[in-house]
Amino acid sequence: MESNSDPPFYEAYKVLLDKNRNNVNDSFVSCEGGGGGGVVVEEREVPVIDLRWLEGEDGGEECKTEIARASKEWGFFQVVNHGISSEILKKMRVEQEKVFKQPFEQKVKEDKFFNFSAGTYRWGSPSATCIRQLSWSEAFHIPLSDIIDSTGSNSLSSAIEQFASTVSSLAQRLADILEEKMGHKSTFFQENCLPSTCYLRLNRYPPCPLFSEIHGLMPHTDSDFLTILHQDQVGGLQLVKDGKWIAVKPNPDALIINIGDLFQAWSNGVYKSVEHRVMTNTRVERFSTAYFFCPSNESVIESCTTEPAVYRKFSFMEYRQQIREDVQNLGSKIGLPRFLMQTTHDA
Repeated sequence: MESNSDPPFYEAYKVLLDKNRNNVNDSFVSCEGGGGGGVVVEEREVPVIDLRWLEGEDGGEECKTEIARASKEWGFFQVVNHGISSEILKKMRVEQEKVFKQPFEQKVKEDKFFNFSAGTYRWGSPSATCIRQLSWSEAFHIPLSDIIDSTGSNSLSSAIEQFASTVSSLAQRLADILEEKMGHKSTFFQENCLPSTCYLRLNRYPPCPLFSEIHGLMPHTDSDFLTILHQDQVGGLQLVKDGKWIAVKPNPDALIINIGDLFQAWSNGVYKSVEHRVMTNTRVERFSTAYFFCPSNESVIESCTTEPAVYRKFSFMEYRQQIREDVQNLGSKIGLPRFLMQTTHDA
């Protein structure tokens, strides 16, 4: 059932799959960790913002207001006329498909074969204890410092560098707009969120013919300031809106932007880091590329407002370490609730 390029999902998950094969929906719903499978999810188009209007006669104020509103109300929005050429996006997709078609054994040796850091290649959910916790996907989670510092040049690193450099400019621009709409002005993002501190994640979601309820990627929030996503037209991305899961309708002309945990903390809860997930497709593989706009590990995240702080200040390194510990000890990320200011409930 699997090609030599696919991770050994069936072998790795055999016990869980056999256990749930006859009653997958009940197991999926009852397992800890979020909303149940089998639920009909409405497909909707999240707000679409045309960035050409940033050059409008009003100085782009209406467009900036739309960006801030979507970040508060949805935590997600799409941008068109974003300045990333179709040639760059096509090149990235071609190279992405090529790297994922390499034999699985070769991908596991990514540090030698691709000159990536050890641990860059990831697949599945090693700690899964039930169907709900499976992630039927593989990815290269690449520190962009690997590309910048690379002594050898190949078509993949060239495509990544070109994609990342253009998307980085967009991320900086959006971060500056969101800062401006908070009534705050500083050089924080220019000084702390550098190309060398950001990450790129190449995702592939193989067909999963067993159950459509299995996750391609488990429900989660992103641990960055902003994520910029380029996806194909297969669909599968879902997010929580008004307490319900909704499916994001693919838009061939748009990039998807979502707010991460750090922006929620920095904005004192004004901008929302929203839970999202990817569902599998029973017949077709899905590809996406995500750019994570991150600060240096030493950067300190604290509220930019004069209102009482919702979260205590913390360094990005401290945040990442806490996530690693929670995943290792509990099987999933806790995230921002770990950094709430003390409440009467805690006292």
